[in-house]
Amino acid sequence: MPKILIAGATGFIGGRLAASLAAEGASVRCLVRDRSRARSLEAAGMELRAGDITDAASLEGAARGVDVAYLLVHAMGGGAGFAERERSGAQNFARMAAREGVGRVVYLGGLGDESVSEHLRSRHETALTLAAEGPPLTYFRAAMVVGAGSESYRTLRYLVGRLPVMIAPGWLRTDTQPIGVDATVEYLRRAPEVPESAGREVQIGGPDVLSYGEMLDRMAVAMGKRPRRKLPVPLITPSLSSLWLGLVTPVDTNVARPLVEGLTTETVVTDPSGAEPFGIAPESFDEALRRAWAEEGKTGS
Repeated sequence: MPKILIAGATGFIGGRLAASLAAEGASVRCLVRDRSRARSLEAAGMELRAGDITDAASLEGAARGVDVAYLLVHAMGGGAGFAERERSGAQNFARMAAREGVGRVVYLGGLGDESVSEHLRSRHETALTLAAEGPPLTYFRAAMVVGAGSESYRTLRYLVGRLPVMIAPGWLRTDTQPIGVDATVEYLRRAPEVPESAGREVQIGGPDVLSYGEMLDRMAVAMGKRPRRKLPVPLITPSLSSLWLGLVTPVDTNVARPLVEGLTTETVVTDPSGAEPFGIAPESFDEALRRAWAEEGKTGS
């Protein structure tokens, strides 16, 4: 079984990926900034390595003996300047991986036209940096990843749960192609087993293309509520939208603004060829919602 390095293993997707790989018998090393936040990973038998991708010196030896390295770290939560932090971190990570003999790097970015959103542009530039500076890259691109604990899912849940009537910015009509977290993790896990995915972009999405307004309606149904009435406010700016989200949801305001900017562009799969060799059939949006809602009920979150 391969030796795996995961940067971002304490995150929503990284933690699930680490558990999935470990369950398959892989040796998993988790690169973490704060060991105290990763005690559950250590208790599950995973190796912890302290380091910060924005500090090149702290990465020395992190990938020694590693076959595949996953970069699942994003910097939006840190506020202004996140794009530069992500670019610098990608450069440090890629150079470390190349220097220490890693065979493959795997990264998860976003679908959509990066020219209209600093958030999407930063994700794409991170991938370009990894490809230019490091080992062969598998560059996954996804829209909303649906699962208990994801910022996107929590935003939908809180909007439906707290607002009997909601304003309807123009971006609620934008199409997107959400994917469940289980399928996303499976794509990431299988990347080293699919030789065709080395050195290429792999766009992934679920079977449903929906507007954000339609997703809110389906979230309401999943929660046993009536779909919320929406009052059209087509001229509301991304700045005002992010303030609105910050008032009625727990989404970090540093995250809300770049997220809203990304909602103004379609995020759908335009080239399915990269995903075809994986042979994965992602669950429907409704099934992903059902699983997330059931998981929240079990954990009490």
